[in-house]
Amino acid sequence: MTSVLEPAIEHYHELLSDELAAECQVTLDAELRRRGLFFGERALCTVLRPRFFTPEQYRFLRDRCAVLLHAFDRMYQAARDDAALRRQFGLTDWEEALMERDPGFADPSPVSRIDAFYLPDENVFHLTEYNAETPAGAAYGDALGDVFLALPVMRSFSRRFDVRPLPSRHNVLHALLAAYTEWRKSGGGGPARPRIAILDWREVPTYNEFVLWVDYFRARGLEVRIVDPRETELKEGRLTAKGEPIDLIYKRVLISELVERGGLDHPVIRAVQTGVVCMVNPFRCKLLHKKASLAVLSDERNTQLFSYGEREAIAAHIPWTRVVAERKTMYDGRTVDLVPFILEQRERLVLKPNDAYGGAGIVLGWEVDDTAWGQAVRTALTEPFVVQERVPIPREPFPSVASDGGRVVLADRILDTAPFAYRGTHVDGCMSRLSTAALVNVTAGGGSQTPTFLVEPR
Repeated sequence: MTSVLEPAIEHYHELLSDELAAECQVTLDAELRRRGLFFGERALCTVLRPRFFTPEQYRFLRDRCAVLLHAFDRMYQAARDDAALRRQFGLTDWEEALMERDPGFADPSPVSRIDAFYLPDENVFHLTEYNAETPAGAAYGDALGDVFLALPVMRSFSRRFDVRPLPSRHNVLHALLAAYTEWRKSGGGGPARPRIAILDWREVPTYNEFVLWVDYFRARGLEVRIVDPRETELKEGRLTAKGEPIDLIYKRVLISELVERGGLDHPVIRAVQTGVVCMVNPFRCKLLHKKASLAVLSDERNTQLFSYGEREAIAAHIPWTRVVAERKTMYDGRTVDLVPFILEQRERLVLKPNDAYGGAGIVLGWEVDDTAWGQAVRTALTEPFVVQERVPIPREPFPSVASDGGRVVLADRILDTAPFAYRGTHVDGCMSRLSTAALVNVTAGGGSQTPTFLVEPR
């Protein structure tokens, strides 16, 4: 670790005597319950330390992400005009159809999240997925930041180190309202202050985060409700839920689930496509959200799309990724036959469905045998999949109280680094997920979240 980060973490751990840790755990448990910080029935946070960055590390993350976001935008703009390039993303026919309608604002993903692994000591940063559709965690992270600032250990820790949380909710709100304002100027007919619907199924495990968003929006004078898509109707040119009008949708429902469960004639889809409601993120987000977007970035066929600086950033931060298909491609400067290469290189590769979430369908080659890997490759040839090179996985020790309620236990956790992005290339805020398993995903049941703080010596 860096010269600043290592002593900060060591000092934090030294302060956590068994007695103080027990006091902190009681406070944490009470605040998790009070604020509803749960993912379904599971507590959102299971450790007693925030994730720390130095300001220099955070600047590095923001700068590198901004360059990559420029590359994503350049790729998106090219794909909008080039059907052959767009086919590389593996869009379905109905996704193509939904993308044809201009959403009323330019950015395909006003709110997004970069999911990555970052080793600060070596400045090694690998973007492994780009959540351009329904990035969760901003409200959870802000609330956890407030909780951790109030833990008893922070009083002592703050005597030697300055700590600063990285709030994200305000940026999400600004992105939503900016898209809505642009939509109105392009011809949308809503009022100046929109009536907002947070849209998702009522049974999803992230429902508690929607409640946090309602409190946040209402505290800023906005009218907002949590709406299940099954409650919506389109009547006389207006989208409503239980009779109440909707002007702006903060879309948390997945597009694929909305279509699967409601069809292309669903009231929400018709309302968006006829321009009577503004939705963020819009249907066009699907192009970049596909995992094949990383294959398009890193494929040698598309090098000419990017500037020198973008190519340099792609080479440094995007792991080698390809859509699984019978073809020849480049790997490490040489031509390989892709499918035999995937079969031979199981230990260094990951297979991912092109359009899934929560870790569903991901196969880590180093965690299965040759037989299971061969079956996974056969599946990947019949369904849309990408193959991606394994990247170094960072680990840090995090404290927790032993299950018997006694001593403090320090255990290494795998760390996922997920900066939030807004309206193009503005990067601010960062979700940190922890896991003891290689698949770091809260939805998959193997992870938790802790707040991200900047730390400096006083």
